[in-house]
Amino acid sequence: MFIGREYELETLNKLYNEDKFHFIVMYGRRRVGKTTLLTEFCKDKPSIFFVAEEYNDKIALESFSNKILSYFGLNEMVSRFESWEKAFLFLAQQAKNKRLVVVIDEFPYIVNSNKSIPSLLQNLIDHHLKNTKLFLIICGSSVSFIEKEVLSYKSPLYGRRTAQLVVEPFNFFESRKFFPNYNFENQVIAYGVLGGVPQYLTNFDNTKDVYENIKTKILDKASYLYEEPKLLLRQEVREPALYNSIIEAIASGSSKLNEISTKVGVDTDKCSKYISTLIDLKILEKITPVELKDKSRKSIYKIKDNFFRFWYRFVFPNKALIEQGLIDEVLENKIKPFMNEFIGEVYEEICMDYLKILNKKKKLPFIFEKIGKWWGNNPYRKREEEIDIVALDKNNIIFGECKWHTKKVDMTVLNSLIEKSILFNYQNKYYVLFSKSGFTVDVINFARNNSNVFLIEKFDE
Repeated sequence: MFIGREYELETLNKLYNEDKFHFIVMYGRRRVGKTTLLTEFCKDKPSIFFVAEEYNDKIALESFSNKILSYFGLNEMVSRFESWEKAFLFLAQQAKNKRLVVVIDEFPYIVNSNKSIPSLLQNLIDHHLKNTKLFLIICGSSVSFIEKEVLSYKSPLYGRRTAQLVVEPFNFFESRKFFPNYNFENQVIAYGVLGGVPQYLTNFDNTKDVYENIKTKILDKASYLYEEPKLLLRQEVREPALYNSIIEAIASGSSKLNEISTKVGVDTDKCSKYISTLIDLKILEKITPVELKDKSRKSIYKIKDNFFRFWYRFVFPNKALIEQGLIDEVLENKIKPFMNEFIGEVYEEICMDYLKILNKKKKLPFIFEKIGKWWGNNPYRKREEEIDIVALDKNNIIFGECKWHTKKVDMTVLNSLIEKSILFNYQNKYYVLFSKSGFTVDVINFARNNSNVFLIEKFDE
């Protein structure tokens, strides 16, 4: 069953229906569902779908040739193409007056074996392909490669693309569709554990308890997900040991550069370079408080991918126990007691995404331009303060607090949020409380009598 990706499919189909040459660049991290999306797009169209492998140039060209000739039923009549140029010129001829989709998946593998491919494609697009009805899509999982070698100003292909699509992991509201049998709480836990990567989401059996899934689909040594982060990292980097240490340091609570570098025992310059690579791989992200510039010293680092965060928080440090077969011990004593705390951060992300949905639908008092987390110094209290969500435009601001615990949110939480808002000088201030377990009568009554206070317990899309 194909789930989601409405925007991407709509965009591809709209471009396809223009009935002229297009060169689309699609990219996104591994396992995010790019191939599935392209397969769905191609299923009712004349298309050649070529998935590149890590071959040398000769074998790669032979494989590409066989795919093309097989599609046209010419394997027995025409010899393989002698060059990539002749293969593309043949495609140009076939697409001269009629639509033809050609997908080259894992495009970086081809370029790695033949560095002249981008220049060759540039020349072909300029002189042959742009006057055809070819619908050429190149796709890659190496995000940094696509951005530097295809999209950047220095690339021969710069300016040749007619569109680009970044395929991101699903957010919670898309991911929950994989778990129709779960209640809201278990949908949040499943998303907190797996993140929005379709290949991980389809691994859980939503007819079974979420913790049973964690036990059998992640903690079992034979399961697909047990070694996944380690194997994925090994595919992307040369020194996985140090990268492992950095991710684990962040998973265990270190968030500032100096804290991370001290924990892993390397200097900050070296640590910073490794962190940059992990950001390029979409595993980590750099966060700064709302309103501050990107180079703020207040920046912190967090694990962007939920599954990596779960794995490095609960699986990686407990591998010795898991290897001894003590899975129940890990689940009951190392995971379950800490899940509410772990999911708290995920819940904040979900609440932020929900505000973005409301903002897009114009269901908030104003349309905010920025949204994020805020932390900084409180000169009145002489202490550091933190606000889960801040969303704002020039004159208006929303302050949000997100509580993922078993007791109802009371006036203490709301009063604390109102007190922190004094630090911000805005014409109109609004307060949004999110709570998994609801609100006390006092909070409900206060919200009824104050139109700038909003209470959200359930998410209605």
